Amino acid sequence: MTVDLTLLDDLEWRGLLAHSTDLGALREALSAGSVRFYVGFDPTAPSLHMGHLVQVLTARRLQLAGHTPYALVGGATGMIGDPRDSGERTLNSLDTVKEWVERVRGQIEPFLSFDGENAATMVNNYDWTASLSTIDFLRDIGKHFPVNRMLARDVVSRRLESGISYTEFSYVLLQSLDFLNLYRDHGVSLQFGGSDQWGNLTAGVELIRRSDGGRAHAFATPLLTKADGTKYGKTEGGALWLDPQMMSPYAFYQFWLNVEDEKVGELLRVFTFLSRAEIEELEAQHAEKPFLRSGQRALAEHVTSLVHGAEETERIRAASAALFGGGELATLSTDTLGAALREAGSTVVDGDAGIPTVTDLLVATGLAKSKGEARRTISEGGAYLNNERVEDPELVPGDGDLIGGTWLVLRRGKKNFAGVEVR
Repeated sequence: MTVDLTLLDDLEWRGLLAHSTDLGALREALSAGSVRFYVGFDPTAPSLHMGHLVQVLTARRLQLAGHTPYALVGGATGMIGDPRDSGERTLNSLDTVKEWVERVRGQIEPFLSFDGENAATMVNNYDWTASLSTIDFLRDIGKHFPVNRMLARDVVSRRLESGISYTEFSYVLLQSLDFLNLYRDHGVSLQFGGSDQWGNLTAGVELIRRSDGGRAHAFATPLLTKADGTKYGKTEGGALWLDPQMMSPYAFYQFWLNVEDEKVGELLRVFTFLSRAEIEELEAQHAEKPFLRSGQRALAEHVTSLVHGAEETERIRAASAALFGGGELATLSTDTLGAALREAGSTVVDGDAGIPTVTDLLVATGLAKSKGEARRTISEGGAYLNNERVEDPELVPGDGDLIGGTWLVLRRGKKNFAGVEVR
């Protein structure tokens, strides 16, 4: 197995190293041969989101560079949840967590290779935690954790005033146990995660040193923020989920297509596998002609292809073109078209009550403020139904106009469109 000696340089250039236990020692270890590393994911929801994607892609970068991944899905830690600033988590049932474990595993697996010399391994910390007695846990693990250091952790100190349960307070012990177990049983010597996990990461390194006299490494990726400093990864509808049932691929694509100009270069580095030369070329194009949004388009296409596949990305591109008159609407998949129209704004019509006229639909969808304005738009040749110019303001769409038996696409001018869902 050939190890890529430029890995750390690439991670640094991409802005993926926020913290490291000892960067020089880590570089030496990564240069010496294939390092076994792990990254963990707690199934506290039925899907991973944008923040998790940073870790999944970083794991893929390490594996492509010749190192050996252990992807941990926390069936045990997912029963508790890492402390967060907003307060105590709602505890989920064992059956729920087990279901979410499988869903999260299924989302991680396509990004890693499970063949070859540095094949990935999936592990579940419930396997070594469920049978552990309380006495053994307190004697063998708890003994190595000074309470004063646990109290000094940022999230704990912030929660002390509002209150934190012993359950969440002790989470760091469980995550550290994971690192120790993987170190002992699998030779794993590196853990990474988000910068909000830095206290947990270093606690695992320290536990290995205290309990076994061993040496381990850790690094953290940075927290991604918008230009105004607020967290990335949230949309008006909630988190940027990877599950297509929780966030449509079209909405996912649109999120990346609409990122701020100031953040395009950073996100291209973190979320794509484009080379440095390719990214710098895109940045130069974007700086010269930002209105073309070449950086955002490349970002949306590459990330959506990684998560949802190249075929789905092509369907989204076709839908986007068709909605603006650049393609045949009837050839689009109903799911993709529906997702696109709901994202843009759609109106529901009761088919049993009869479909209104195009004039009424232009008003109902908000494409016109009044019937008078709608009629003027039609008379001036600026109204379209399913990309066909409308000439009669009293036109009533028929069943044959319903795309996929459900949808009508209205457009005013070149850029404003809306959907009508006939139920």
